[in-house]
Amino acid sequence: MTVNTLGIRVSIDRGGTFTDVHASIPEREDIILKLLSVDPANYQDAPTECIRRVLELATGQILPRGEPLDLYHFESIRMGTTVATNALLERKGERVALITTKGFRDLLTIGNQSRPNIFDLSISRPGVFF
Repeated sequence: MTVNTLGIRVSIDRGGTFTDVHASIPEREDIILKLLSVDPANYQDAPTECIRRVLELATGQILPRGEPLDLYHFESIRMGTTVATNALLERKGERVALITTKGFRDLLTIGNQSRPNIFDLSISRPGVFF
């Protein structure tokens, strides 16, 4: 007996407050979930909990929390996070150091996309903390 995969595609955005999920399954309605990113009374890890809930909804089976999940029915799982991006933009978090080779020494000069006024020709860059 062979069981065909459901071809579930999941996209997860793990934010500081909420974790948002979009799951698509061929020939079915999309699944949209929003969970608290931190809720230790109910689950240890929001993205894992999202995947567990999507799998329960897709298969109709009850899957206990904390048990390993069989990812057979997933075609892809994509995850992004705004937590690290926000920490960088807000200049919060731990101090870090960048070590690079000679060929990449201009990496920090090449910079980022931080432009409060996109058409300003005289942009002043934020300072570097030492």
